Amino acid sequence: MRETIRFAWGASSLGDFVVAMSNKGIVALEFSSMRTAMEDALSIRFPEPELERAQQELADVIETVAGAIDDPAKVYDLPLDLRGTLYEVQVWLMLREIPAGQTTNYGALAAKLGSRDPRDATAAIANNPIAVIVPCHRVIKKDGSISGYGWGVRRKRALLAREQRATEE
Repeated sequence: MRETIRFAWGASSLGDFVVAMSNKGIVALEFSSMRTAMEDALSIRFPEPELERAQQELADVIETVAGAIDDPAKVYDLPLDLRGTLYEVQVWLMLREIPAGQTTNYGALAAKLGSRDPRDATAAIANNPIAVIVPCHRVIKKDGSISGYGWGVRRKRALLAREQRATEE
């Protein structure tokens, strides 16, 4: 039987987003206002499964994700279905261990993984398909500056600022 991945669109304070879920959990959470292009990208990323729009079915997930975007410091119990190489999944799991309001840098993350080249960690982070919930926004440059973010540096700054405010309260 062919796998089905359901997806739905939501709106947040940082823009429109799409959530895609397998029966195990979220496989993608991405910011985008270009719905047709994003749906085409999902078809390319998941060529085997059947993609199914499930706006009503995923309404609660959409609401929870919008809350996570507004308050990324809060812990949300959302099931994840991390799909990547073994190394990528290791990196993504480590990202989830970084406490809200704190950051790390690419080199430190690579060192925790056994002194691999920071570029390997950077590539794994760049391939993270689950924004906010897998908090790649918490990784910054060694000098403390904010580097690229797949969904825009403006969003990365906003997420870090929200977490900082929440942890100071």
